[in-house]
Amino acid sequence: MENLQEEKTISFFRFEDLRIYAKATDYSAWLVANLGTPTNEKQKNLIDSFCRSSYDIALNIAEGSSRNKSQFEHCLKISKTAIRECIVFTTISKSLGLLDDECYERSREYLMELTRMIGALIISLQRGGRRRDENESDTESVSEEPDALDSIDTNF
Repeated sequence: MENLQEEKTISFFRFEDLRIYAKATDYSAWLVANLGTPTNEKQKNLIDSFCRSSYDIALNIAEGSSRNKSQFEHCLKISKTAIRECIVFTTISKSLGLLDDECYERSREYLMELTRMIGALIISLQRGGRRRDENESDTESVSEEPDALDSIDTNF
């Protein structure tokens, strides 16, 4: 019998392999599909700002993934700021009738999951840096890796 192994295709853009990036883009697409229709200019501005914050989650993950670990960590923290903005927009959108109760809860679930995933990735980056520091001798300088994704678990 032939042993069939599924080969994992690695994307040209490595951030596309991150589950956290896929979850962030899923949230943005879900949000656009589930936000109600604005009835005035203020609601339209709210929806535009809400969507922009949801896009910023994935955009910062993508941007940070091409940088060194400390810069990636910084971009992930900016993504967490965008998540908190989305929590505020979720609450306001519900109170204005742009999100029903079910969508309100689903939005919060998405955002909580994204927060946990980003927190875990930040911890993974920090641990990886500490392990490398501990393995370096006192005379060697610690340099940050050019591609942070090469040395971390990409299951986030």
